[in-house]
Amino acid sequence: MGNLSAAGRKLGVPLTTISRKISDLENHLGARLLQRSNRSVTLTEAGQSYVVACQRILRDVAEAELAAAGQFTSARGELTLTAPVVFGRLHVLPVVTAFLQTYPEIDIKLTLADRLLHLQDDHVDVAIRIGTLPDSRLRAIRLGEVQRLVCASPAYLATNAALVAPDDLSQHRCISFSGLGQPDRWAFQIHGIEKSVQVQSRLSVNTAEAAIDAAVAGLGLTQVLSYQIAAPRNAGQLHTVLDTHAPPAIPVSMVYDAQGALPLKLRAFLDFGAPRIRESLRSRRWEA
Repeated sequence: MGNLSAAGRKLGVPLTTISRKISDLENHLGARLLQRSNRSVTLTEAGQSYVVACQRILRDVAEAELAAAGQFTSARGELTLTAPVVFGRLHVLPVVTAFLQTYPEIDIKLTLADRLLHLQDDHVDVAIRIGTLPDSRLRAIRLGEVQRLVCASPAYLATNAALVAPDDLSQHRCISFSGLGQPDRWAFQIHGIEKSVQVQSRLSVNTAEAAIDAAVAGLGLTQVLSYQIAAPRNAGQLHTVLDTHAPPAIPVSMVYDAQGALPLKLRAFLDFGAPRIRESLRSRRWEA
C-alpha cells in the first residue's frame, strides 16, 4: 500500500498495532524488514526475501488444505479465469460454458478485462495473455496468434487517397487506441523489418470497441487486433488495408502458476480448455 496508515485502513487494524507487530517481528528475526521515509515504506532486501519465503509457505499450506478437502482427488471447487474482453467473449466464454456442463462440481469466476490481472495478487488460476510473455516461473500453453491490422469503412476508403504503403497514412485521418502500444505510432513490417510509423490522430480512445465504432462510422483508419474486428469485417462494415505490411503475429497463451501439485479442477480446465481455444483460433484464422 506504500505506507503503514494505508495498510492499516485496508486491514482494519490500528496503525499502532501494525507498527508494534512489525517491530516485534524485526526484533524476533534480528533484521530490518522495512525502509521508512517521510513519504513511503518499502521492503529492504531482507524484507523482500522474507516475503517471498512466506508466500511460498502460505502456498504450501493452501495446497495442504485443498488436499485435505479433496480437491487433489476429485475435480471440484471454484476456478478464477481472466481474459481480454473481446477475445474472452469470442473464444473463452463458449469453452467455459461447455466446461461447466462437463464438470458440474466446478464453478468458474470469469473476469474479462483489457488490463492485466496478477495471478497471485488477484487470486487468478488461469489467465489468457496476448503478447510476448516475460520470463517468469509461470507456466504457459501456446494457443495461437493474432495480428495487428489497419481497417476503415468502405465509404471512407472510397472517398480518400489510396493506401499502398504505411507512409501513405500521413494523408489520412486516424483513430488511435491507447491499449495497443504507443497510440500515435503504428507497427508495420517493411522489407522484412518491423518499423513504427507516426500517425496523426483525429480521435484517441482508450478501448478497441470505441476505435472500431468510430471507424465503422467513417471517421478514419484504426489499427486494432484482428479478432476485435471479426464481426464488423464479416458484415462488410470494415475493410482491412496494408495487409502485406502487417507486423509479425502476436502470440496468445494460457498462463498459470505451476508451483507444486496442480488441483484436479485446474488440470481439468487446462486439458479441456487449451485444445478447444486453440481450435477456435484455428477455425477462425481469417479473423485471428
